[in-house]
Amino acid sequence: MTDSPAGTIVVEVAFAEPRGQFLRRVELSAGATVGDAIRASGVERECGIDASALDTGIWSKPAARDATLRDGDRVELYRPLRVDPKEARRRRAERTAPKPRR
Repeated sequence: MTDSPAGTIVVEVAFAEPRGQFLRRVELSAGATVGDAIRASGVERECGIDASALDTGIWSKPAARDATLRDGDRVELYRPLRVDPKEARRRRAERTAPKPRR
């Protein structure tokens, strides 16, 4: 919990991409939603993204944009995976597998 004035909450909005990370604390009215926090943080403008196209969560658990936040929550924006993790592992294994002897 944080020491927020009565009737307000403080949350963080986080977004990571290969070229850097975005983490911003925002103060909102009690009863604010995930969508409110995203808009207040300025992440779309600063990172040049369309947040509506990304999945969201609170502390690594999926959450809808209309989910109500609590003081101290961290709102996270998730980029889509470029490659399925199982496929990436299979490719790595193929590259490092020993070559058959003749």
